[in-house]
Amino acid sequence: MSDGSISRKARCVEDMRRRILTQEYEPGGYLDEVELAETYGISRPPLREVLNQLSGEGYLVLHKNRGAQVAPMTHKTLRNFFMAAPMLYAAVSRLAAEHATPAQIMRLKDAQTLFRKAICDADTAERALMNQRFHAIIGEMADNEFLTPSLRRLLIDHTRIGMSFYNPRNQSLAAQRTIAADQHDQFIALIEQGDADGAAQLALDHWDLSRAEIETFATPAGMQIPLGRAPGDTGNKGTP
Repeated sequence: MSDGSISRKARCVEDMRRRILTQEYEPGGYLDEVELAETYGISRPPLREVLNQLSGEGYLVLHKNRGAQVAPMTHKTLRNFFMAAPMLYAAVSRLAAEHATPAQIMRLKDAQTLFRKAICDADTAERALMNQRFHAIIGEMADNEFLTPSLRRLLIDHTRIGMSFYNPRNQSLAAQRTIAADQHDQFIALIEQGDADGAAQLALDHWDLSRAEIETFATPAGMQIPLGRAPGDTGNKGTP
């Protein structure tokens, strides 16, 4: 395979990840291999290698007769997501504080800079992607071959859920966004200090904040709309 083909294949992997995370490719949707091959300028064999890789990472589900399906978000997967998230985030953060290298901490700081920039720019997709990158780096710091794959899969759905409800114009969530960004800075400090207990507790606090955002979206305040008068009502009801 030529260097050009390798480069196109790598770009295909990265772009498809991004499109799945931002829900440009919707959960549960099926992908057309012919269209993908044309879009990314690669032949079918390397494309299938890409699809197999993304399936192994949890982005896709491959079906023998129907092809590649974007990983669905069903009631079961969401239920399992909410059950697993706090335990997994806490365990990974604890290990990250114990094993992080200076180079990884620098990458985490860079991701945080881009995360804050996305918030300032009101860029919903970039915010979600930078949040995913931030926590993925923490997963790399943990350096645990059993936890890291689970974290990667968890972050796929966490990012897609975030894309569903995040609205930079929703002022009721502005305070929570500020706290979330500040907590990222606290993660960096605790990991840099090697404070495993502090990092694990912060992960639980960070999850509670995220869960609150999701619950706020799922159960919004009632609509306050003046009903006005009924048709034919002259406003003289009760007047003799």
